[in-house]
Amino acid sequence: MSTFGALNAAYRGLSAAQQAIDVAGQNIDNVGTDGYTRQRLEQSAMGPLARTMGSAAVSQVGQGVSVDSIARLGNALLDASVRSTSSSAGYAAQRSTAYQAIETTLQEPGANGISAQLQSFWSSWQDLANQPNDASAAATVVQNGKQLAAELSSGYSALAAQWSSTQSEAQGMVTSLNDAAAQVAKLNTSIRSTLAAGGNANELIDQRSKLTETIASLAGGSVRQQSDGTVAVFLGGNALVTGGTSRAVQLTGPQSLADTSSGAPTLVWADRPSVPVGLDGGTVAGDLSVLAPANASGTGGPIAEAAAQYNEFTVSLAQAVNSVHSQGKTPSGATGLDFFAINPSLPAAQGLSVVPGDASGIASGALSTGTNDGSNADAVAQLSTQAGSPDSKWAAFVSRVGSSSQTAQQQETMTATAATTAKTAQTSGASVSLDEENVNLLAGQHAYQAAARVLTALDQTLDTLINHMGTVGL
Repeated sequence: MSTFGALNAAYRGLSAAQQAIDVAGQNIDNVGTDGYTRQRLEQSAMGPLARTMGSAAVSQVGQGVSVDSIARLGNALLDASVRSTSSSAGYAAQRSTAYQAIETTLQEPGANGISAQLQSFWSSWQDLANQPNDASAAATVVQNGKQLAAELSSGYSALAAQWSSTQSEAQGMVTSLNDAAAQVAKLNTSIRSTLAAGGNANELIDQRSKLTETIASLAGGSVRQQSDGTVAVFLGGNALVTGGTSRAVQLTGPQSLADTSSGAPTLVWADRPSVPVGLDGGTVAGDLSVLAPANASGTGGPIAEAAAQYNEFTVSLAQAVNSVHSQGKTPSGATGLDFFAINPSLPAAQGLSVVPGDASGIASGALSTGTNDGSNADAVAQLSTQAGSPDSKWAAFVSRVGSSSQTAQQQETMTATAATTAKTAQTSGASVSLDEENVNLLAGQHAYQAAARVLTALDQTLDTLINHMGTVGL
């Protein structure tokens, strides 16, 4: 190698060492940056130039070091695992949250639950049976009946509010999904142009990777790497993002629990509203499953199914009480009267009301007895102990909700654990280790000093050759 060739090799080493120091510094600076993937300088040795002298090859040393690229140390398989598990975890979390909210609405067991209200209601009928002419006992029956109706209406209203809140949440998630897709498309364009110009797009790729994780947690889907550096994102086999273009989605369907009889909320493509978006997971899919209408088999959306059970229980309660109450007579001798009424223009649980205003409207006595009889009130009280009683129906409903909620919470725990495990594996390979980077920084500094020393030695050699050798002929 000539002296000037050695200078060039030393300069290459100096430049490579400087870039190694810069990369280590970049990693250290971003040790706490969310979504940052550590980088590494990729180098290779430069071989000697081909040279022959006569018919014989001349042995030469190489031309120094070549900086090939700054590699982003991500793992595509681990990234895909994170997206997949976050999709499952998002779906399970939404369903678990919904069931827990329904359990809170039921307030079972507890002093404010329907079970406790039923006990008070039946107990007041028993007290009236023991004291049929006591106005205060009759007033207590009326008051407890109104309180029971109010609790049923309150529970149904809470479910309707939960449905509306979940629908609004889903709408917000759809907006976030569209925003994330648009940003991925924009980053695709920047990454493609940067790579085509020979630049480094690692930080842009980090941003895009984080956004694709967001999309996966919202709606599932898959991501495919393209040859030009862009990625394509698919939902249900249809492209959400291709190159620099993204498609929007929108939520259609009922806007309230009362409208679910007309269908279910559905995610569709904005440019083709008749085509549903195929979702295989994510929080949006979880919310849509929660918002689904009730069905004949009882496997519909948990909120609508719970609301349907409230209505069914209310109708059953009213029919059971009225069937007995109508067989008795009031203190004035009136017969064939109902105790409960249901407004047909409202959901049953919200339309339940107590017909009697006081003791004069309560049929506490049997038809064939005198005015001091309370046997019909006792018959109403005994409804709680019969097979298929309102109490047993309510208890069965509460039990089903509790069992479903426990299953949903277990599923949430399992999927969250899988998501955490996948994220840990991804982080272990992509996160910055300060110990490793300090070693890299030190190695870069030593390499820089060594290359600088070679340059200094070559400079001194050239100076001696040029300025300090004697002049010929003197």
